[in-house]
Parts: sequence; C-alpha cells; structure tokens
Amino acid sequence: MFHKPPTVSSALWEPYQKGACLCTIEFKRTQLSAANSYSVGFKFEHGKLHKGGSILGTIFSASRKPRVEPTLRKREAYPQNVDLPPVLPKQKKKPYPIPFKKIKQVAKEDKKLAEMGIEKPLDAPKNGLLAPDLIPVAYQVLDAWKVLIKGLAQLLHVIPIYGCNECSEVHVSHSGHHMQDCLGPTNSKRRSFHSWIKGSINDILVPIEAYHLYDPFGRRIKHETRFQYDRIPAIVELCIQAGVEIPEYPSRRRTKPIRMIGRKVIDRGGLVEEPQPWRAANPSSLADLDTHGACERFPPPLPSDIPKIAQETMDAYETVRFGVMKLMKKYTVKACGYCTEVHVGPWGHNAKLCGEFKHQWRDGKHGWQDATVDEVFPPNYVWHVKDPKGPPMKGGALKKFYGKAPAVVEVCLQAGARIPEKYKPMMRLDIVVPDTEEAQLVA
Repeated sequence: MFHKPPTVSSALWEPYQKGACLCTIEFKRTQLSAANSYSVGFKFEHGKLHKGGSILGTIFSASRKPRVEPTLRKREAYPQNVDLPPVLPKQKKKPYPIPFKKIKQVAKEDKKLAEMGIEKPLDAPKNGLLAPDLIPVAYQVLDAWKVLIKGLAQLLHVIPIYGCNECSEVHVSHSGHHMQDCLGPTNSKRRSFHSWIKGSINDILVPIEAYHLYDPFGRRIKHETRFQYDRIPAIVELCIQAGVEIPEYPSRRRTKPIRMIGRKVIDRGGLVEEPQPWRAANPSSLADLDTHGACERFPPPLPSDIPKIAQETMDAYETVRFGVMKLMKKYTVKACGYCTEVHVGPWGHNAKLCGEFKHQWRDGKHGWQDATVDEVFPPNYVWHVKDPKGPPMKGGALKKFYGKAPAVVEVCLQAGARIPEKYKPMMRLDIVVPDTEEAQLVA
C-alpha cells in the first residue's frame, strides 16, 4: 500500500487516491544561510497510480541545485550607466594606489631583513634583468603606439576637435558646447563659457613624457644634470626598459642581477658611462614615436578608408592600454602625488620641477608614489555627442543626461568605428536627452 507522506496535505494527496497523475511535488527544507541556498525536490515523472497502490515508471528523483538568477549576473557584468572617476582636488595629494598599511607592512619586513643582514629577495625585472615573457608585449605596445598616432593624425583631418584656450576642456564636434564649466583664469569675464580654438592631436593624446635612462638602477638624475637626459613619451620609455631595442635610445641589459639589503644596493655591477649615439642619429627616424607634427606628416585619408582607419585606431588604443597595464604590473613606474610628472624606474628623479600644492615645503621636489595606468596613459574624457552636426550641447539641467568617453574613442566612433562594450555604460547611449522644458519637470 502506498501511504501518504506526513508532510503532504490531504488536498494534494486526494488525486492519488483516485488514480490521477501528479507532475511535481517539491519539499523544501529550512534555509540555513545565504551560502547554502538550495532546495531538495522530489519529482514524479511519468508515473501513474493504479489500483492496489502500484506505481509504473519512475517514482521520484532528488535534485540539489543552487538558486542563481542569471539576470542578476548579467546586470552586474554590464551595468546600465557608470559614473566617471571623480576629479581629484588640486589642493590635496593624490591617494595612494596601494593601501598605505600594505606599504608600511612591506617596508617593515624589508627593514627586519636588513637588520638581520639578509638580502632582499628580488625577481625579474625588480632585480635589473628582463622579464622574457613581457618582451613580445613591449614590442606589441610600441607597434600599436605608432599605429595609434598615425590613425589619429589622419582622422583629425576629417573629424573636427576644439580645445579651450583657458582650460583643459576638449570637445569633439563641429562646434564647441555651451556649458558654463570653464575654470580658466578669465572665466568670470566670460561667465564660465569656454573660449574655443581649433585643437590638435595633443588634445586627444595627452603628452606624458619621462626621462630616458640608460641604466634605471644607476645614478639618479639630479636637478643640475637634468638637461643631460632626453625626454621621450613615457610609454616608449616603458617599452625600452621592458626589452625593446631602439638604437637611438640605448639601454643597459644586465646579465647578473643586482643585490639589495633593505633599500641599499650592495651590488649593481658597477657604473657604466652612458653611450650617446643619438647625437649622430637622424631625427626623422624617431618621428613615429612622438605626436609632434603628426598631422603634417600624414595626409588626409580617402573617404572610403575612414571607417577602416577608425577601427584600426580603436584596436590600437585598446592594445596600448592593455599592454601598458600588463607591463606596469612588473615594471616600476613612479608618479608625482601632486603634479603630472612620471618617471619610469625603481626610484624617482631628484629634479626640483614640481610647482603644485605646497611645493615650497618640498623645495620643488616631487612626491613620488606608485603610478596608475591613467597617469601614464590618460584617457582624457570628453562629452559624448550623439549628433556632431546638430545644435551645440547645452548645460544646466540637461548636463546630467549626457555621457562621456575617452577622447580617442569619441573620435573613432564619429569616424565609423564600433564601440567597445566597456565604454557603453559611461556614454549613456540609452538615455534620451529631453528638451529644456521637459528637463525642468524631471525630478
């Protein structure tokens, strides 16, 4: 005889007494915690209850599955709208990219080893040797950097850009916007309207330069000797120290690692004089590495080639950004906590060139800390324009409906390139900008 389970009500058990078929009966156990959110179910499949209590077919099967909502995962992976990183105040030092407690803990461990006379364990490239797995990445980044400069120089012949003559605002459109957010020295006379002039490639790719060092672990640059070193793009210097060979910018390649006790270098393989073959080199061979005069070097593209060049430029931008991020995980890059100065190497230089907040207290020296990717390769966010040939963008109540994107992405987008998925949330493509009268009615 097939008896009724004690946890099943009589209303549910009555069809079985009459010989009917029941599809599913689920028994839920008490939920203990969010981590063990499971359900145990007893499922009747194709079974019929006959007279006499016999059941043909499969009686039940137990299942134990976690309750996961796929829509929640998708929403977390692709948010609808993302706010840009906040603008840091200039009257305050930048936050440390690594928590200060962790920096103190590492320094305490190094000091403890130094007091015991034990050498500091160093892996490549922290010990002066090259990381073999990152050499192809460095060459790939440098090649993409050249493609990025060439592609932008060609696209700027057909995509107009404007820059404010008083502040750092950049706008990619056929005319400047009408937002009153200029912070220039004479903004009060213009009621905070921008003073637009024709922009250049340096408004899209912000030039971040660093000193080129033949031996990053050698002598530190002093304020009196700063003119003896070349200033090149920080990305190029990072690729050179990661293994790229450029005859005009030689770099010392060590075969034996350096040795350190605490912060003191006890064996660096001697100091070697820096060769200077760049004095007899042809400057035109280095033109592809810099943005200076790029628009004059490359002619305007054909109208049929503009979408292809835009897509290649977009891919090169993503390659450079991903490669720089990968190289900076191993190679040390320092940035000033007050200004935009960047130094590629284990220690920052001693040139007294900082003129930002409280530089008198530091005698003009930079406040070095670990750099971030945005400091070495700034994205330079600009307003996303849905209709470049339409009316100028207005501020006020409509400002919260606009999105932003990196300047390179906005230029390539207007030239016909596809938008990468990670930039769509910050561009706010799903928001319809209302009229001025409608915006006043929005809560």
